[in-house]
Amino acid sequence: MNATERTPADLLRSALAADPGRPLVTFYDDATGERVELSVATFANWVAKTANLLQGDLAAGPGDRVALLLPAHWQTAVWLLACASVGAVADVDGNAAAADVVVSGPDTLEAARACSGERVALALRPLGGRFPQPPQGFLDYAVEAPGQGDRFAPFAPVDPEGPALIVAGAEYTAAEVVERARTEAPALDLTGPGARLLSGLPYDTWEGLSAGLYAPLAAGGSVVLCRNLDRLAADALDRRIDSERVTATAR
Repeated sequence: MNATERTPADLLRSALAADPGRPLVTFYDDATGERVELSVATFANWVAKTANLLQGDLAAGPGDRVALLLPAHWQTAVWLLACASVGAVADVDGNAAAADVVVSGPDTLEAARACSGERVALALRPLGGRFPQPPQGFLDYAVEAPGQGDRFAPFAPVDPEGPALIVAGAEYTAAEVVERARTEAPALDLTGPGARLLSGLPYDTWEGLSAGLYAPLAAGGSVVLCRNLDRLAADALDRRIDSERVTATAR
């Protein structure tokens, strides 16, 4: 970590430069049995494609509000970093009516329709699959993102002191997200490269976002992000912790 890392996108660039092949986000959904592992390089590629979609096709720029009506999921993590790359404000579980862009999962489409701007829907199916039939009034992320460019450059520099994240009613600048994540990493037992945190926390609080993405990224570690973890038996959880080489947990 260094003084030039003032935004979450800076943290991702540093991780990519340091070791692009290492795991960054491993995602489990214990309702479906899905497991997806993304290396730093693969995750960064998804972020670049999503940022290009956000900036180019959806015309979002610095300060625009993007309501993320999404659960804790690897694709949500991608959108959080894409917003940081563009300079848009990621409003987690935000009011769609007040947003310039809304990004919705399959269970929040009706709430998302309150957005008068661009609307994107994620099926959240295994392997990033698309909707069998795209929801009316929405772009299907799984259709639109893959064809986007693999490299991203913002039209305007991202201001570290500009608003970057809204969650549970609190607003954070990009620099505050980075500083809080760095400060909290030791308390989560994220002690540096090789640290691997299993998180079953939802993404609707700062604590969930920090454990489930920002703190592992800031510490040079990785996250095992688990959705519907309450469906996993205790012995199966122990086996996962062992097989994934987890060094810390947040549940």
